[in-house]
Parts: sequence; structure tokens; C-alpha cells
Amino acid sequence: MVGNRTCHIPCVRLIAVLMAFSAILAGCSNSEPEVQAKPATILLTGAGATFPSTLYNRWFAVYHDNHPKVVIKYSAVGSGEGIRRFVSKNVAAEETVDFGASDAAMSDVDIANADDNALMIPVTAGCVVLAYNLPGVSDVKLSRKAYTGIFLGEIKQWNDPLIAQANPGIKFPKLTIATVVRQDGSGTTFAFTKNLDAISERWRNQFGPATLVDWPGNVMRAKGNEGVSGLIGKSEGAIGYVGYEFAKKIGLATAALENKDGKFVKPSEKSCGAALDTADVPDNLRVFVSDPKGADSYPIVTFSWILLHKNYQHPETASALRELFQWCLQDGQSYAPELGYVRVPASISDKARAALEHVQADD
Repeated sequence: MVGNRTCHIPCVRLIAVLMAFSAILAGCSNSEPEVQAKPATILLTGAGATFPSTLYNRWFAVYHDNHPKVVIKYSAVGSGEGIRRFVSKNVAAEETVDFGASDAAMSDVDIANADDNALMIPVTAGCVVLAYNLPGVSDVKLSRKAYTGIFLGEIKQWNDPLIAQANPGIKFPKLTIATVVRQDGSGTTFAFTKNLDAISERWRNQFGPATLVDWPGNVMRAKGNEGVSGLIGKSEGAIGYVGYEFAKKIGLATAALENKDGKFVKPSEKSCGAALDTADVPDNLRVFVSDPKGADSYPIVTFSWILLHKNYQHPETASALRELFQWCLQDGQSYAPELGYVRVPASISDKARAALEHVQADD
């Protein structure tokens, strides 16, 4: 009896311990889904224009902070490549995008290639500036004839009489001009050449507006707005076209340009906004302001468009894109001026927001 009792007590204790341990495990098992459960993440991918990329990066970071389940990945690969990835059915899997971005909007051919399943939403705007590197020389003014002559390769020296004529009191060096241009398909190039096309018959006959140009003259090429602005900054005698925000970011000097009214105007939010306010917007929102009128208007401005499908396969993708770009057209506009961009005029913003309602999921 003593032996049996001695054996029985430890067994009872062991059973009790095992039962208690099982209860603890059961409790952990039941509570685990509540601890690990997280809201589903929606990934939105986009690619395209470098011109608005500084603003887009800010927008998408702020939006994610306030909407943690929405993650936006944007690749600044240039407007031409952005359109290609948006419309092409043969892009590599890693290049597939939910939205494109372009400063040249989409052509009729692009829209047809997208099976007429595309919307162009202007979400921001800005100036294309002529930034230059001339140590000791500031506040340069360039007439319409002067800057078209420079980029046609006809004006080769900084002390050319046509440059000096608009700049009395400035002693320009006898220094060769090197133009810095884009080597990739670019909406910034398109915006600049749309202006050249509007003001120069020779440019119009020889080149016209384009996203990629075989530039004449003494040319240096770089990729993206960042590449162009960086190359100007380290190349004495250089002048190039670049988004205002990139020139502003690294402190490049920018020329005052002669506008349609014969006034020399520096780029700024106010002067670019004055030019954009003259826009007459069609139903498809593809609007270009190639040679704006008005004494206060800066002459080279552009809208920048987000490219969206009218129909998406997944309802959550369509909904997330609508909400994201509605926010960009409303709250997001407040970030534009500090980064060197221009708010979309209210009349255009209202039409853009209405167009976003056409983004839906497939039936």
C-alpha cells in the first residue's frame, strides 16, 4: 500500500501539470489570430515622368503615413517609358504598372494601343527652365530668338550679339556654349519643344514637338531631369532645359525668358500659374499651353498627367487609385509650391476629380 501510494501521488501531479499546460496552449492558440491579424496591404505601382517625381515621392510617402495599408511604388523612368509600360501588353512582369505618368500626356496612337481604356488626369504642373552655368554672370535674359538660336546650334558663343542685346551692362565671356539635353524619351523635352515649335518656324520645319530629339550643335546628353541639372552644375558654359524644381533644388541660375507679350519673365509659382490659367481644357484633359499670352506669364509651362485605366480587374485597386489621386488633387496640392511645382488651377482640378469617378472595376 505504501508503495502504491508513493507511485500514485506523483502520477496525479503529472496529470494535473499536463492538463494545465494543455489549457495554456489552447488559450495561446485561440488568441494568436487576434495578435497577428493585420489589414490587407494594397500595392499600387507606377512609372513614368521624372519632372514631377520629387512631388510624387512626397505625396506617396505622406499618403502612406495616413493610409498604412496603401503602399505606392513609383519608378521615375521618363515619360516615354512610363507610357510604354502603361499601354504595352508585352512588358516584363517586374515592369507591370497600375498607373503611368507623363508630361506629354498620351497621343491618339497611345490611347488606341491601350484599347481606349485610358484616362489622363492632370495632377500637377510646373515650369521648364533654362538653367545655365556662367561663373560671375547672373540675371541673364534670353529673347525668343536667342534661346531658339542656342538650341538650334546657331548661337555658339556666350558673347554672341543676340544674347548681349537683351543684357546691357553684362560682359559675357568668349566661352563656347554647350547645350545639355535629355538622352531618354522625356515629357520635359516635349514641353520645351512644344514652345520652340510655337515660336520658331525653323524649329517647326526641322524638328517639331517631340519627346526625343536629335539635337544640333555642341550637345551633352544626360538621363532624367536630375541627370541634366547635375551635368549643368558641373559644366562651365553649359545651358540646358530642366524642371524648375530640379534647378531650384541644387541652386542653378535660371534665365528670364521673353514671352509672347515681349516681356522677360523669371520662372516662379506666380508666373507659371499665370500661364496655366490661360489654358482652354478639352474633355479629355489633354491640354498644352505652348506659348501663353499675358505680360506676367512665364513662356514654358506644362501640366503633368497620371495615366489610369477606366477599368481594373480588382475592385480594391480601382478604389485605392481613385482615393489616392482625389487626395493628390485636393490636400496634396499644398505640397506643390515648396517643392517648386504649381498647383493645378481650380477649374482644371474640378474636371480632373470628376474624371476620376470613371475609374472602376471590371463588371
